[in-house]
Amino acid sequence: MATPSIKQLEAFWWAATCSNFATAAQRVHLSVSSLSKRITELESVLGQSLFDRSGHRAVLTDAGERLLPAALNVLNAIAALGQAVDAHQALTGYCRFGVGDLSALTWLPGFVAAVRQAYPQLVLEPYVDVGGVLERRLDDGELDFAVIAGRSSRSTLLSQPVGAARFTWAAAPALTGASHLGAAALLQRHPLVTLPPNAGTTRLLDDWLLAQRATVHERILCNSWGAVAGMLRTGVGVGFLPTGWPGTLGLRSIGSRTPLMPLHYALQWRRGDSRALIPAMLQLAQARVDFSIAPALAAA
Repeated sequence: MATPSIKQLEAFWWAATCSNFATAAQRVHLSVSSLSKRITELESVLGQSLFDRSGHRAVLTDAGERLLPAALNVLNAIAALGQAVDAHQALTGYCRFGVGDLSALTWLPGFVAAVRQAYPQLVLEPYVDVGGVLERRLDDGELDFAVIAGRSSRSTLLSQPVGAARFTWAAAPALTGASHLGAAALLQRHPLVTLPPNAGTTRLLDDWLLAQRATVHERILCNSWGAVAGMLRTGVGVGFLPTGWPGTLGLRSIGSRTPLMPLHYALQWRRGDSRALIPAMLQLAQARVDFSIAPALAAA
């Protein structure tokens, strides 16, 4: 009986765990037809169909479900063998990863520079979006990893902490009351300029309002940290920014009896992804993630 090849098992694992064959083909740098050919060859070797292709989307058969953990064990063993032989093996190919807007404005440029220096043959493709979108794309296999606020609730994803963002209330010095009122009092007079409800900062804002027994007079929502900071600079309202930003942007830090809680970030990746890429990127992220870095918009 013929033995399945590593390439066939790799094609099968990505096809089984990605949202569709097109995404899986991108992950192994093949055309969809080449990926399908490898899976067909594997099915021929095993004498069983691994995917039911009768519907709109190919789904695993019972045989495919049984093969999946065994294929993963083989791929993990091969990855471990490669790392044991060469602990410093070069990373090559494409790396697609996701970060949020705050990360893009602070530590992302330095992280990209560090990765390029350490792994010059690795082609990076950063993608910026809100955490919910990044988590979905990661789960679908479209991203290799993502740095997102909080830990994932999805059983298909794993995560490790990489850093935390700390915030302070801020307003333009010319804003009425900014020189002597606290944040809670200012919110009664001026709009709160902040991110939309699906942002990672929503919970820490809600916790602060509850602890302060404060209410919000009016909200101006925007999904861009740069735009929020810009509106605060022009005196549109009051809001909170990463600690260190107000002084850099010419804003006044506003006092509060209750500090805003920090927002913890984690690097997330797909369960079963044993490539050397993940621990390498985790190590660099833990060394480079720093939300106190002056924002790229400071000179604007």
